[in-house]
Amino acid sequence: MALSVITNTASLNAQRNLSKSSEGLQTSMQRLSSGMRINSAKDDAAGMQIANRLTSQVNGLGVAQRNANDGISMAQTAEGAMQESSNILQRMRDLSLQSANGSNSADDRKALQKEVGALQQELTRIAETTKFGATSLLDGTFGTKQFQVGANANETINVSLTNTSADAIGAFSVTGPGTAAAAASLGDAEDTALAANHGTTADTLSLNGTAIAIGAGQGAADIATTINGAATGVNAEAILSTTLTTLDSASTGDLNIGTDTYDLATYGGDSARLAEDMVADGYDVVVTDAATGALSIKASGVNGIEIAGTIAGTASLGGGTAGAAHSVSSSLELSSPDKIGISGATVNEILGGGMAATGGTAALNSVEAIDISGSDSTGAQSALQTIDAALAQIDSQRADLGAVQNRFSHTISNLANVSENVSASRSRIQDTDFASETAIMTKNQILQQAGTSILAQSNQLPQAALSLIG
Repeated sequence: MALSVITNTASLNAQRNLSKSSEGLQTSMQRLSSGMRINSAKDDAAGMQIANRLTSQVNGLGVAQRNANDGISMAQTAEGAMQESSNILQRMRDLSLQSANGSNSADDRKALQKEVGALQQELTRIAETTKFGATSLLDGTFGTKQFQVGANANETINVSLTNTSADAIGAFSVTGPGTAAAAASLGDAEDTALAANHGTTADTLSLNGTAIAIGAGQGAADIATTINGAATGVNAEAILSTTLTTLDSASTGDLNIGTDTYDLATYGGDSARLAEDMVADGYDVVVTDAATGALSIKASGVNGIEIAGTIAGTASLGGGTAGAAHSVSSSLELSSPDKIGISGATVNEILGGGMAATGGTAALNSVEAIDISGSDSTGAQSALQTIDAALAQIDSQRADLGAVQNRFSHTISNLANVSENVSASRSRIQDTDFASETAIMTKNQILQQAGTSILAQSNQLPQAALSLIG
């Protein structure tokens, strides 16, 4: 190799290698001090992009877990309020059962109604004041809200809450004469046999979108059986309430109710004995006037009641003509905790004037309207159906909230698992591997020291030219 003074090639080579080792040492020290393998785009352009995308996912998963926990807290708040609403309804049910007892006077029932009234107000107050933060939960304004439970758009869980105020819960019901294609309005006394008032043509009634085929000649009990067998969520019941007036020794003919027949001639006007026999057969019968032999008759699950055969005497049903064959049909009562959608070409014949000519929506008998005062147990008996429906509505909502709480819990567990694994993947891309990086730093430190030593020696090489000159 030529001996040159102007250009010290060895020095330049030593400088280049020293600069390279110094740069590597600086990079290692930066990574070790920051803990990050990627401190700028030049360190790993593609890795930086991937790590940032994973960071967005990890951060989003963390927020999603907090959102889901907020959802659980909100659901628990609403359910806690509903638990107290259920307790109130249970107490109202106890009071209704107490009011229905025959040992209570009208004044006793009025006293019981005072507590019912206070409970009605508290039920509404709970619904109006239960909030999560500034969000009302049970006053009907909540509707359906989305909870963001994912790191990306539209990864949501919907939660719905309805109004649980006293005026918004209860039984949806409608009552009608209960006959297919009736020739006359049933539910009143008729001067014709009971069977003649049942239609001769078939009909179709639609309940909540389900078509119910009503056969020709079906009465209220038959139609109720058909509806209950269709599993529409609507409960149907045939209810008979009428009077047998002025039963005397001359009264003859057959009293037919359900599958039972009573020969009035064998009772000789003894209405108490007739009532006893009917009670034994499962009917609710009370002597209301011993002097005239009048009976109050109530029954369920029967198409109606009639006096048929050879008629004599003054006995009549519900104001019908004495001494003539006549009948009173049962009413068809539909009830449900949920709204009842009703339609059909002859719906008015089956459900009477309570519905539009071609159907409509059943009215709500709300908890707010419950009144267990009065001279008899009628209001208390009606209250039980309303309260049971209200309890079913609240129980249904609580079940939904319980299900969504479990769903949130599973979501949180899944989010934690995904976050853990995504974080591990991001760590492999952007975090410093201290074991590897300290080895690299040690190597660069040694190279720097060696390079410095060699550079010093290479800088002394041109002095060799002096020996030639001298």
